[in-house]
Amino acid sequence: MARVLGVDLPNEKHAFVGLTYLYGIGRTTSMKILKETGIPFNKKIKDLTDNEIRQITQYINSHYKVEGELKQEIQRNVKRLIEIGSYRGLRHRQGLPVRGQRTKTNARTRKGPSHGVGRK
Repeated sequence: MARVLGVDLPNEKHAFVGLTYLYGIGRTTSMKILKETGIPFNKKIKDLTDNEIRQITQYINSHYKVEGELKQEIQRNVKRLIEIGSYRGLRHRQGLPVRGQRTKTNARTRKGPSHGVGRK
């Protein structure tokens, strides 16, 4: 297994799919990374050389925030919204949908499981 930025990438996947196992990198970004480093998209992860893995790692480090650094930034942004008392911060604090979705029905992911009529 190739290891990029502390994440094991699956051997049998193509390079552009394997890079999506990094938090913060989707298919479009992985295609862009491979294009800039000159590595074929359909090359399997197990066929990547150490030099190619090093190239990918260096490119990602210099151009993107991924994994822990990105998660920390998102956490800081949410914490800032809560502290300043904005509407979005209040929604985060209450555990309700933040981006204007309806809550009369749906929103079960944010609100948790529904309680029946007889339950208190």
